[in-house]
Amino acid sequence: MTDDTTLRRRDADSLTEAEAAAELAALAAEIAHHDALYHGQDAPEISDAAYDALVARNRAIEARFPRLVREDSPSRRVGAAAAEGFAKSRHGEPMLSLDNVFSEEEFGEFCARIRRFLGLSPEEPLRFVGEPKIDGLSINLLYEDGAFVKGATRGDGTEGEDVTQNLLTLADLPRRLKPPFPARIEIRGEVFMTKDDFFRFRATQEQAAAEREARRARGEKLGDAVVVPANPRNAAAGSVRQLDPRVTESRPLRLLAYAMGAASEAPSDSHHGFLDRLRGWGFEVNPLSTPLDGEAEAAAFQRRLGEQRASLPYDIDGVVYKLDRLDWQRRLGFVGRAPRWATAWKFPAEQATTVLLDIEIQVGRTGALTPRAVMQPVTVGGVVVRHATLHNEDEIARKDVRIGDTVILQRAGDVIPQILGVVAEKRPAGAVPYAFPATCPVCGSHAIRDGEDVVRRCTGGLVCAAQTVERLKHFASRRAMDIEGLGEENIQLLFDQGLVKSPADIFRLRHRRDALLALEGWGERKVAKLLEAIEARRSVPLERFIFALGIRRIGEQNAKLLARHYHTLDEWRARMIAAHIIGSEAREELGSIQGIGPAIAEELVEFFAEPRAVEALDDLAREAPPLAAEAASAADSPFAGKTLVFTGTLETLTRDEAEAQAERLGAKVTKSVSKKTDFVVVGADAGSKAAKAAELGVRTLTEAEYREMAGL
Repeated sequence: MTDDTTLRRRDADSLTEAEAAAELAALAAEIAHHDALYHGQDAPEISDAAYDALVARNRAIEARFPRLVREDSPSRRVGAAAAEGFAKSRHGEPMLSLDNVFSEEEFGEFCARIRRFLGLSPEEPLRFVGEPKIDGLSINLLYEDGAFVKGATRGDGTEGEDVTQNLLTLADLPRRLKPPFPARIEIRGEVFMTKDDFFRFRATQEQAAAEREARRARGEKLGDAVVVPANPRNAAAGSVRQLDPRVTESRPLRLLAYAMGAASEAPSDSHHGFLDRLRGWGFEVNPLSTPLDGEAEAAAFQRRLGEQRASLPYDIDGVVYKLDRLDWQRRLGFVGRAPRWATAWKFPAEQATTVLLDIEIQVGRTGALTPRAVMQPVTVGGVVVRHATLHNEDEIARKDVRIGDTVILQRAGDVIPQILGVVAEKRPAGAVPYAFPATCPVCGSHAIRDGEDVVRRCTGGLVCAAQTVERLKHFASRRAMDIEGLGEENIQLLFDQGLVKSPADIFRLRHRRDALLALEGWGERKVAKLLEAIEARRSVPLERFIFALGIRRIGEQNAKLLARHYHTLDEWRARMIAAHIIGSEAREELGSIQGIGPAIAEELVEFFAEPRAVEALDDLAREAPPLAAEAASAADSPFAGKTLVFTGTLETLTRDEAEAQAERLGAKVTKSVSKKTDFVVVGADAGSKAAKAAELGVRTLTEAEYREMAGL
């Protein structure tokens, strides 16, 4: 587990700001952990329903406290990094994920947000296309001049694994498109197994596993390990990610196409028209995909699919609803990791009961003590579950969860399940309330709660081995420095052997070759491969470098914002130190960055106020200086790399749409006017920001002037 895993104490409306910030931090870490297991390893710990519950809780708190939205929030993140063994492939357009809704009311709120963003009246009809949400592996298919040239998994949304050779074994994949077609187009699809094919495949794998065990008992030489998949999604994902395409070819895989990525030209002006074009090109498209006029038809479609769910030949966990008009899709764009124009309406969660065997306390990289339930294994919705988060001590006390209790689990996504409560009548005699430790189980330091924080944290800081090791694991992880061969086990080993105590030590391992070779099982090849991987990451983009530092509340998106704003490590370091003074220009500048709220700014200031943290940063920078961030750009945009502020009421665009459009043009949109602001776009009834622009001599633009410069 990563760190700071707090949880659902009460309704989001009753949380204090401090409680909300702490819980959002914990949810970000917890969901990232499960994303990595699900997308990166095809080995989820919990169910879809449990995962969805975590995401829904995160969304509810963010809606209540919008200024606390973190840049590493699950609402801004997709998937996991590409796995070892495959070349990496960058998508022409990000493969982003979907937000979820769980009720007709929530779907109505989704529609209302669309209308507000586009400035439509409440009566404006919205046409959607409803598509069953098949639980498989999402892929990106690139065609050039009509010919299939490359296929990749989703990965982290920006970069996935190149699985071209494996995809070529699929009978449903057109090698060439039937004309007419764009010169270059990405087509998104889902690789899956039908239920019948899965059960037949699983039976063969179980038989092979039994035969292998029999050979082991006879002392015979064993072949490769046999994996028995838990569900069709894992079976499909594991099959596509085989290093030998012949193995993929032997698996009963299907492919349905459903969306478009980057394209040299739009082949249709509607989504349902694009689906027709996909069929014309030779793709299989889900025959249940249906155009729907308005919320009422969508709700009826949801009920109909829910009734048909059990009889469908494949697993689905909901329905995806996409706005049909592609011009509206382009205007709406994306927020964080998800499109504003589509959502997944999930079916109700599944539940099960099991026995709580123990409660483990894990210590994260920021010292958070996180309780985890160890349970008697139980299958929930096709996934074997052994662990569940218990979030924090208040949650344990509120639900009165005791070791030995029979607990009720809810499946909320193929990741860690949620414990809803206990079956009181099955409580064993002698079960006592759980006493949360007041000391760190790793270093013995006091574990305290500050103010209204729901998280108890170890005060050991740099002397706590758990925090050090977790920070090192985070530093080397795929989303951070991405050092191949330096996974959690190897980090722990190198730390225990005294070879790595700080991030900079990783880059000094080239001077410890003999010590590495002395480790059990570490031969010349393994050591050479690791050192080569480390050298390859000696200069990474600034955003990765910042994220890898593991500063609390600084996720990937926040790191991107900071890198884009400050461009170089030296500039960022200097401005963060200067921002320690409240009211300083540097502090105001930090707070004006769109997406960087007060809580995030405070974490940055506190990090740079710690001399040992700055020393460690400087030590790392000497060993692995990061690359300067490139200024955001858009082709021929006069706003690329410029800082914009919008003020007043706009006539032709909503404020959300204007800011999103400016960011697509390469601009940095901030909330306040300063000497570093390049343009202030002034709408009707502009107030103090327009006056501040005049005072500082910042150029102002009318809405018409802005649109003309932007080419809108």
